[in-house]
Amino acid sequence: MGDNIPRRQNESRATEFILFGFPGTLHFQMFMFTLFLIMYILTVLGNVAIIILVITNHRLHTPMYFFLCNLSFLEIGYTTSSIPKTLVVFLGRNKIISFTGCILQMYFVFAFGLTEYFLLSVMAYDRYLAICYPLRYSTIMDIHLSCKLAVSSWLSGFLIIVIPAFLITRLTFCGPNVINHFYCSIDSWIVLSCTSTYAVEMAAFIISAIIILGSCMMTLLSYIYIISTILRIPSAKGQQKAFSTCSSHLAVVLIWYGATIFLYVKPSKRSGLEMGKVVNILSIIVTPLLNPFIYTLRNKEVKDALRNSLRR
Repeated sequence: MGDNIPRRQNESRATEFILFGFPGTLHFQMFMFTLFLIMYILTVLGNVAIIILVITNHRLHTPMYFFLCNLSFLEIGYTTSSIPKTLVVFLGRNKIISFTGCILQMYFVFAFGLTEYFLLSVMAYDRYLAICYPLRYSTIMDIHLSCKLAVSSWLSGFLIIVIPAFLITRLTFCGPNVINHFYCSIDSWIVLSCTSTYAVEMAAFIISAIIILGSCMMTLLSYIYIISTILRIPSAKGQQKAFSTCSSHLAVVLIWYGATIFLYVKPSKRSGLEMGKVVNILSIIVTPLLNPFIYTLRNKEVKDALRNSLRR
């Protein structure tokens, strides 16, 4: 009985956590701070530029660019959920984060992440309709269906993550309270808990497997139909024009799914934390940074709209 009293006291004390970040010298920490800050600023500016460009150019008021606007807004929220605190950690000013703050950070990072899977699947479906059914596209994918698909993506992402977030609040943490990451992730909670994490691990694995692999299969299936349709176009110019409308989206899909499948579709969350931190850089800051550049550099309509805006 006496041994249980100190243990319960220790469990109740773990109300704050320390974000470890990346180990290294002061120079390395400053290098990482500068790198993350530059990438974060470029991510926000690039995605804000796409949102403004789409809103101010009537030629881009189509379902494809409506979804792109949603994706850009999502990327801003996704990086902002974690990077500002990460920058503070790199500076060494305040590595402490409260239990509530950590849960909220984890919730928003994963809510935006899940929303991105749904949104990328919706964008693939949009391109499938546009290329495989061009004559019926405008009647099928009207403003009402576009809004319903976008709202459904956002609601699904923000509601599903409530399940693992709630399960994490039921865990107890009796020390140590150092999170071996640069933000609060589900894996970090599982490693630190001194009670059974089976329910959290199973919920995270099932959600990851169904949503990540499910949306990936839907997206790949859409592109199989898209590519087969493009290959049947008689002229090379027609093929090039059709492929240019979906190649940028396909590039984003490959980068995003490659990184996140490696991170989350695994039965045990306790392995590979160091490698996970490196791959998380790709999913949390590199992909959102690349999105605006991929869509502008590989999309003729966006480049033309950008030139017209700059001339004005």
